[in-house]
Amino acid sequence: MSSADEQGEIFPTHLTLRRIDLAQNMRRFYLMQVQPDLFGGASLIREWGRIGARGRVLVEHHPDEGEAVTSLLSMARTKARRGYGT
Repeated sequence: MSSADEQGEIFPTHLTLRRIDLAQNMRRFYLMQVQPDLFGGASLIREWGRIGARGRVLVEHHPDEGEAVTSLLSMARTKARRGYGT
């Protein structure tokens, strides 16, 4: 097993969050995925919207995978404070 495989187990590169509140008719999703790019960096791909509908997509470019994962974890903390969960 390589160190990259071990790091993948510790730091997530894919995260799916949901926020469902039937009293407010709220059914939202938030997907985040880190992917390497062709130039040696990494991209954080974020998609969000209403469950069952097409979501919006935003791609953030980062110089390396570590910074992309850090951004993913930061965004996950923010979304958790707003009521999103796995």
